[in-house]
Amino acid sequence: MKRRINKVAVIGSGIMGSGIACHFANIGVEVLLLDIVPRELNDKEKKKGLSLEDKVVRNRIVNDALQASVKSKPSPIYHLDFVNRITTGNLEDDIHKVAEVDWIIEVVVERLDIKKQVFENLEKHRKPGTLITTNTSGIPINFMTEGRSEDFKKHFCGTHFFNPPRYLRLFEIIPGKETSSEVLDFLVMYGEKFLGKKAVLAKDTPAFIGNRIGIFSIMSLFHTVKDMGMTIEEVDKLTGPVIGRQKSATFRTVDVVGLDTLVHVANGLHENVPKDEQHDLFALPDFINNMMDKKWLGSKTGQGFYKKLKNKDGSSEIQSLDLDTLEYRGRKSASFATLEMTKSIDNVADRFKVLVKGKDKAGDFYRKSFSALFAYVSNRIPEISDELYKIDDAMKAGFGWEHGPFQIWDAIGVEKGIEMMKAEGYEPAAWVNEMLENGSNSFYTVKEGNTYYYDIQDKKQAKVPGQDAFIILDNIRESKEVFKNSGVVVEDLGDGILNVEFRSKMNSIGGDVLDGLNKAIDMAEKDYQGLVVANDGKNFSVGANIGMIFMMAVEQEYDELNMAIKYFQDTMMRMRYSSIPTVAAPHGMTLGGGCELSLHADKIVAAAETYIGLVEFGVGVIPGGGGTKEMTVRAADTFQKDDVELNRLREHFLTIGMAKVSTSAHEAYDLNILQKGKDIVVVNPDRQLAIAKKHALLMAENGYTQPIKRRDIKVLGKQALGAFLVGTDQMAAGKYISEHDKKIANKLAYVMAGGDLSENQLVSEQYLLDLEREAFLSLTGERKTLERLQHMLKKGKPL
Repeated sequence: MKRRINKVAVIGSGIMGSGIACHFANIGVEVLLLDIVPRELNDKEKKKGLSLEDKVVRNRIVNDALQASVKSKPSPIYHLDFVNRITTGNLEDDIHKVAEVDWIIEVVVERLDIKKQVFENLEKHRKPGTLITTNTSGIPINFMTEGRSEDFKKHFCGTHFFNPPRYLRLFEIIPGKETSSEVLDFLVMYGEKFLGKKAVLAKDTPAFIGNRIGIFSIMSLFHTVKDMGMTIEEVDKLTGPVIGRQKSATFRTVDVVGLDTLVHVANGLHENVPKDEQHDLFALPDFINNMMDKKWLGSKTGQGFYKKLKNKDGSSEIQSLDLDTLEYRGRKSASFATLEMTKSIDNVADRFKVLVKGKDKAGDFYRKSFSALFAYVSNRIPEISDELYKIDDAMKAGFGWEHGPFQIWDAIGVEKGIEMMKAEGYEPAAWVNEMLENGSNSFYTVKEGNTYYYDIQDKKQAKVPGQDAFIILDNIRESKEVFKNSGVVVEDLGDGILNVEFRSKMNSIGGDVLDGLNKAIDMAEKDYQGLVVANDGKNFSVGANIGMIFMMAVEQEYDELNMAIKYFQDTMMRMRYSSIPTVAAPHGMTLGGGCELSLHADKIVAAAETYIGLVEFGVGVIPGGGGTKEMTVRAADTFQKDDVELNRLREHFLTIGMAKVSTSAHEAYDLNILQKGKDIVVVNPDRQLAIAKKHALLMAENGYTQPIKRRDIKVLGKQALGAFLVGTDQMAAGKYISEHDKKIANKLAYVMAGGDLSENQLVSEQYLLDLEREAFLSLTGERKTLERLQHMLKKGKPL
């Protein structure tokens, strides 16, 4: 049967339920969100004279929950308009509507009796064949289907989303004893392809995979911290970006998630895994029990491991909890010699060998924590998973780890890891030693662009399934490299398509990257069919190399700076006017120069989580790599007969002048950075490069022809310039902007108006580029601009 999901019902509108509903709305699915009916009126309803029978009262719980979710930050929704795809209701008046849906997802309170009652009611209305799943984080799946029909059991399983559903990609699928294999195959496919998730098939064991390992890791750390007498600042320093984890590291993450949430899962594990060799580790340390008693649960109660205070002068201060005294104190700095040794190592995987060799407290910490983790995950096979890669996938997608436990172990070396473990009093599971005896000295290998893992049952390396839809740059970089310099690697993706991968710090765009782009276009025009610009960094590109701009400006080398900016502009125009199709694949932060590059590609294939915009204004300049020109062109292309053209231009002027950045790729359509009918959004970032390649190939196969340079751009001249200058005068007079900001805005206005032409006129792109470059150069000579550039440079940020 060919399943299609056109409409889903989400039962339960709490934080998770509303988040799941929003994410289905994000991908274009119609959602029915239901919750219980209130049993009493609140004060507002009483004042209005409402009764429990009024619809607004009966739907109050679900509507309030959805509204709170949409207003939360970070937002669960790609675009506010998508909320219109969600219809709300209650479980008494609207439960019959589940007969119209293709998938029912239960997200009610974690109590088996309540879940069973909900399922009993749902089965009265559910049509046969409808998928029905539970988002439980730990209740055994088979307990929930007692008394249900054969069709219900066949189409029932666990689908555990992680919170927040939009951002955390782990999607655990937990089959019941009677779940159909067709259902499981479909959910894996749908999770990956449509929801953009990392679908992991898990066993029906307590806390499944992600939370079992994740909570162990945190609880192990809690005990280690006390044993070693470490501060929370020290731990957060050691467990953050240096090892490929979130900036919030450990304790700040617990504050955000909520200590009570962590304790709930830990208590469940302590109760339900009595035979676990680390069972005692799930018992809460005294300091956690004390924090729970005091309701120090984190952000939700205003204090946890960290506490934010307002001083009398209006400033704020972050204080930290002393785990010995349980009193808050000023934050302490944390520094370690071991971390200093890794500063020059950009690749996180290469740091692990250095970290575990450290001779200070940091080295001790890493040896203890990694040893415990390696022993634990090796012993969880085959209990929670038969395949080791699923454990790594779960930790990366559910907890934001850049590398999973077995990947970290590989980076250290399997044998070295065992030596370290034994020194700390741990032993790996027997299968690890058997693996080494069988001649496999790593958990993973790469062959012909594909990742293989050690299959414990077959005792040999096996291909990780599901890779055919992906192109993994880490796997092909060396074997498919056709050009390389200090800023880029150009890879042959096959089928006549090249890829330009930025490899500079923070993927910033400097001379080496521009050289690489030009070289790639030369190669593609001669011997290939198309070009993609994509990388697998945390961000696509956070801007141009500010150091080069600053040094030239300080030395007043304006001829050299003029040439550098023109080179940037010319390279962007080559992206637009080459004889082969060019596709940009932005993701994450795509700012300044990264945005300008994307604007000049023939097509953008953006990840849904793309935060894109022209942010140069905040540093004291205007976009100088073609961004100002391009937004002027795009404004002119929206001019319509009898339209107020100035208003259209003003919208694009404000996009630059207010340094607007989209909070999703879908919002970028509103800014006219992405264009409907041309550019597309991909939900699963793993698929993005492969899809970008397909579109480049499709354009080539459809007979791509080099575009003709534009000479038909309508500019408004003094009509627009005068209006903009009046506006900036008023803003400055009202103290909304500084005099320097006014100067930048006036330069921007001059370029976007096409200069002080006496009437509307058609101009070329090169005319606008020359105005843009002249304005950019003049602003780099301003003292305020140099100060801002220097400040950004000190922070190590590109433009």
